[in-house]
Amino acid sequence: MSENLIVRQAGTTVWKQIQESLGSDILAGRLLGRLPNETELAERFAVNRHTVRQAVKALVEQGMVEVVHGRGTFVREDFLDYRIGRRTRLAHSVVKARRVGKSEILGWESVRPPADIAALLELSSRAKTLAIDSLDVVDGKVIGVCTQYFPLPRFEGFGEAYREAGKTHVALARFGIPQFQRKLSRITARMPGSEVAQQLGQPASLPILYVETVYVDQEGKPFEYGISSFSSAAVQLVIEPD
Repeated sequence: MSENLIVRQAGTTVWKQIQESLGSDILAGRLLGRLPNETELAERFAVNRHTVRQAVKALVEQGMVEVVHGRGTFVREDFLDYRIGRRTRLAHSVVKARRVGKSEILGWESVRPPADIAALLELSSRAKTLAIDSLDVVDGKVIGVCTQYFPLPRFEGFGEAYREAGKTHVALARFGIPQFQRKLSRITARMPGSEVAQQLGQPASLPILYVETVYVDQEGKPFEYGISSFSSAAVQLVIEPD
């Protein structure tokens, strides 16, 4: 396990530091199976059992561990496998895993995208896009924070269609794109900003999976650029070459 660096009066409550320490151990694979009991954790971190109980409760709410009555607290291993293939989206992986998912639309606006995004969408520097912010929710838990860019005027009114459909691919079919292909995906591990960490319900000290994707339509024309920040405690990416 990682070192027990609990610093009192450092701007973060003690139980929160314990939660982050245990969470880091889980994500790094240093902590598997059954967690030490409250007494053992209290001794390890030199705190009382109530403080440990708060930290473990937060891990349960975060979905990283689960309490099995009569047996103890165990690390959860039910990650969602997001299968990244040429013709797949997150919704397909959710259905395949027999989970319940939806996109919760936060809002949209007409914006001029950054130059690198405009280039990937093969747009001029003066072109505008429809930027849609949303949350990916699976089994009632937020697992991803997403921003998608769609060229205007082609996707005028797409925000309303997306909100009504609840899934991107369903809304795309209504806009004349029943089939599409993933042109590229760029995947990195990053530390989340405070807002994203709060939306994902995780400490800002735990890394996220940052996925950038470009999709093209039947004619090979780029129509969507997306940025998704996934909780590394809830999602693992599976690359499936076609």
